[in-house]
Amino acid sequence: MISGASLRIGYGPTGDGNTFDLKIKVASMLCGKELILATKPFAKEIRSKSWMHVITTILFLALSLTATIMIPFLPVRLFFSVLTGLLLVRMFIIYHDHQHHSILTHSKLADFIMTAFGVFILSPTSIWKRSHDHHHNNNSKLFSASIGSYPIATKKKFEEMSNRQKFEYLAIRHPLTIALGYFSMFIFGMCIASFVSNPRKHYDSLIALIIHVSVSVLLFILLGWQIWFFLFFLPFIIAFAMGAYLFYAQHNFPGVTFSDNNEWAYEKAAMESSSYMVMNPVMAWLTGNIGYHHIHHLNSKIPFYRLPEVMDKFKELQNCKRTSLRIKEIVACLRLKIWDQEKKKMVGLRDIR
Repeated sequence: MISGASLRIGYGPTGDGNTFDLKIKVASMLCGKELILATKPFAKEIRSKSWMHVITTILFLALSLTATIMIPFLPVRLFFSVLTGLLLVRMFIIYHDHQHHSILTHSKLADFIMTAFGVFILSPTSIWKRSHDHHHNNNSKLFSASIGSYPIATKKKFEEMSNRQKFEYLAIRHPLTIALGYFSMFIFGMCIASFVSNPRKHYDSLIALIIHVSVSVLLFILLGWQIWFFLFFLPFIIAFAMGAYLFYAQHNFPGVTFSDNNEWAYEKAAMESSSYMVMNPVMAWLTGNIGYHHIHHLNSKIPFYRLPEVMDKFKELQNCKRTSLRIKEIVACLRLKIWDQEKKKMVGLRDIR
């Protein structure tokens, strides 16, 4: 850390007997644990604001779903179906903050709403919290279990893999797998795999899957394929594809840094291995400010609606690694496959062949 300092240079008496003092102030720059501590005052929710965000998002979701059913014109129905998908992303971020205990703690009503939403969104609390907490505590470690994260292989490890292992590794990181996050990350990863691994601990994963499939079948039978598609299938496809990509790109972007376990530090991982995803105000609102991901990883107790405030407050946080939702930058993120330990950067397949 560069501490605040004052350098005093004294000049001898001049002809008129005066003495001149020159003071040069060195600006204070926070880093490491001191930067985390400096953000602690912002890790406090404004209760009324938290409830306002929850209630308005649920109302917008209800209105969008109602419009999807009631308005028969296909273009309008498509618009509200897409909007529903994006609103699900926003509600998921609110759920994600509640799981971090950054908002609405010790509220039985909030616990009920969020537990129900976790089942609805195929991310029940038992598996989501366990996997996501592991992700925060191990983000950017080269040699740790890839629980809650996309796996990272070094160039050396990748070259030692069998053809089958290479296929499986690349398949997980493939753009199609990310785009179909509904099936790959949530139906299979969050529900099926978690229940199979520990049925007693993750019984809610099976409940979530049974409810989800039952609702899907009933909608298809009772309201027809078109309502099923626009009201149920398309919103989930959009929400999970968006969620899967955001999660991927915020830790797999040009300039990202990964560390050996013995060199790993929490605050370093937050600033060097988590991106600031630049978005316009509408997308920032729809994604619950998740673009300020480096700040979220620095202090996960900061409510999502206070993240821009923290960014404005600390210049240290403005000097961060950035990406965006522009096509060029999406392609650049998706091309990254393997960590080259010699070059100290993520590279694509072309770079290792």
